[in-house]
Amino acid sequence: MIEPVVHATFTIERTFAASPARVFAAFSNPATKRRWFADGFGMEVQEFNLDFRVGGRESSRLAPKDGKPFANDTVYQDIVPDQRIVCAYTMSREGRRFSASLATFELAPDGDGTKLTFTEQAAFLGESDGPEQRKGGWTQLFEKLAQELKELKELKD
Repeated sequence: MIEPVVHATFTIERTFAASPARVFAAFSNPATKRRWFADGFGMEVQEFNLDFRVGGRESSRLAPKDGKPFANDTVYQDIVPDQRIVCAYTMSREGRRFSASLATFELAPDGDGTKLTFTEQAAFLGESDGPEQRKGGWTQLFEKLAQELKELKELKD
């Protein structure tokens, strides 16, 4: 039997109290991205690699304390510094792919800050997290990004 596919598109808008250049740097700097994207969710980070360039790859392997490890594999499709990032990524658990997505991050000046418009177009395969959980996951990640930007600003000031 073929597993069902659920197609979904969703958008999240978020404003950050940081310039587009600082927000972009939080995506492009491996140590910074690891802190807000992989660390601190009660999971062991088994692997995190970032080659931030068009055609470059990002991979992470995370193991929840009470669950099965999962993987995120990304290929960067388009990068315009301080303005846009487009990537294609898949997520899998125990070698079984459960989603494939195209994600676009658009950055625009908004007063002294940055408006991020994030759009994901996803195919959720079989038993997966689904669109609502994925949107919730990105919302949590953007909250961690906001905290990371705040901490970096406080260190700089």
